[in-house]
Amino acid sequence: MVIQRYIYQHTTPITFWSAGLIILGFLNTWFVHLGYLTNTAWIIASVIAAAPIVLRAISALKAKVFSIELLVSIAVIGAFAIGEFEESAIVTFLFLFGSYLEQKTLAKTRGAIKSLTDMAPTTATLLTANGTTSEVDVDDLDEGDVVIVKAGGQVPVDGTVTSGSGYVNEASITGESRPINKQSGDSVFSGAIVESGTVQIKATQVGDETTFAKIIELVEEAQDTKSPAEKFIDKFAQYYTPAVLVIAILVFVFSRDLRLAITVLVLGCPGALVIGAPVSNVAGIGNGAKNGILIKGGDVVDSLAKVDTLVFDKTGTLTTGKMTVTNTQSYTTDRTLLAGVAQVEQTSDHPLAQAIVQHLNAHLTDNTGTMTTETVKGRGMIGTWQGAPLYVGNAKLLTENDISLTAAQLNDLHTMQDDGQSTVLVGYQGKLAYILGVADQIRPEVPAALTALKRQGIKHLVMLTGDNQATADAVASSLAIDEVHADLLPADKVTFVKKFQDQGRNVAFVGDGINDSPSLATANIGIAMGGGTDVAIETADVVLMQSSFTALNHAVGLARKTSANTKQNITIAIMTVAFLLIGLVYGYIYMASGMFVHEASILVVIFNAMRLIGYHPRVAKQQPVTKQQLATN
Repeated sequence: MVIQRYIYQHTTPITFWSAGLIILGFLNTWFVHLGYLTNTAWIIASVIAAAPIVLRAISALKAKVFSIELLVSIAVIGAFAIGEFEESAIVTFLFLFGSYLEQKTLAKTRGAIKSLTDMAPTTATLLTANGTTSEVDVDDLDEGDVVIVKAGGQVPVDGTVTSGSGYVNEASITGESRPINKQSGDSVFSGAIVESGTVQIKATQVGDETTFAKIIELVEEAQDTKSPAEKFIDKFAQYYTPAVLVIAILVFVFSRDLRLAITVLVLGCPGALVIGAPVSNVAGIGNGAKNGILIKGGDVVDSLAKVDTLVFDKTGTLTTGKMTVTNTQSYTTDRTLLAGVAQVEQTSDHPLAQAIVQHLNAHLTDNTGTMTTETVKGRGMIGTWQGAPLYVGNAKLLTENDISLTAAQLNDLHTMQDDGQSTVLVGYQGKLAYILGVADQIRPEVPAALTALKRQGIKHLVMLTGDNQATADAVASSLAIDEVHADLLPADKVTFVKKFQDQGRNVAFVGDGINDSPSLATANIGIAMGGGTDVAIETADVVLMQSSFTALNHAVGLARKTSANTKQNITIAIMTVAFLLIGLVYGYIYMASGMFVHEASILVVIFNAMRLIGYHPRVAKQQPVTKQQLATN
């Protein structure tokens, strides 16, 4: 065991020692001509290089696996039997050197994992109860602890900023390259870097429960999860390797040519075929992790590449999920009245009221208090402004209080409602003063992103929403959605997903990862634009940490590129085998040259897969958001 461990630990030096001995043998043959020096150098090179190969073959046999190393080991023994020391030395060196390069390049494809792991914080500055600070290990932190992070420091916990402010780089978690200004009340993730300022953070999740730790665990597991192509190749290799061994024996039995039989063993090594699919998936998943896209395994990559129907939730997915005032129609010159409207809406916790208060915040002054208001159920609110009633609500509230709308005002109202806006009317002194249109805005990147998805091969874009039909139709028409269904409960959305699947479609559901969990789980692929929430990470197959449609374009394009790259690698491997067999038949390929081509093919498929590391979709030109697109409650 000690010798075996030593050999495994020194495989790389052994590789280069054997190379030196091979060169020494050739130099002696060409220039020095010292007796048995050439064969001695090649024999030693063969023995030391064969040692790790034979040990791996034996270990595999103990596990009842016929490995590539077994074929090479038998070939080397056969080469010794016929005195082909040059061939055996070159074959063993090429095999080890190919493994060395393979490990180096695979390590590069796993760079996302390494970079994430390296970024994991190890210490934290803990703020104690008496106001002092101490340096502690992150594993010693508990929920509720308060830590201080200064400029240049890493956030050691998931938590909420309780004091201070600063710009925080969350690229390792969300893929967003721009630093984000964090202030009191904002959430921060473990692993983020405070680029300027100082913040105090109260821990809500620590250790293995942080979002950053879960991301590392998820990506590690994903890179080890095999795609259908990998699973097929694994099964194929189980039968292929012993078949090559049988063929080599038959070749020797019928031809009595041991050299030819040994060459068949060398050429039969299915290295490129075995490595081609997993290296593509590792590179693709690593690219996603680097860009804030968590793809849960090779099988998910394969399924996402086949998706032809994307089903979207509306609120929080196609839209920002935040109500804002998008339109104001004024029928009075009294601008001070808006301060009264803001005071009325301050007393309500309704989302429309909160949006209006935020919009009219500039009209509030320090000497304006909150007025006493009356809530009229299903109508709105009534306050008092400068001694007169101020009505803020829907048209029925105004009509019931003897305020009628002119034909022009009714037309303005209907136009805004047809655009999908929620309308709030303001009545004062017997007249309509304002109509405020409130909407949940479409994400600015959505129009261009949906166009790009169509170019990427998505055939059907479907929106399912719990909103009313008029609002849904307004959003769908402005975004060129192919199909829209409104007034749906979560269970109804699941029904539609199943219906699409029954029609033979490959369906991906895109939602916020919380109330859409049933649909995310039902679809062929669930894509959560969840901003890193626990529910999103647990439920969905793909998590877009940045929660953007740019990331969705990247995920779909990456899956298709990875799937295509896998097919390319399999094709390269099969063509290599065919080339070697043809070369063997016509006498152009021999043992050493065959091993060289074999190892070269492995490097070709690895380098081909490495192209995925730098993949980034072509950025779609962002179109300006129209007035109609803003109206999307």
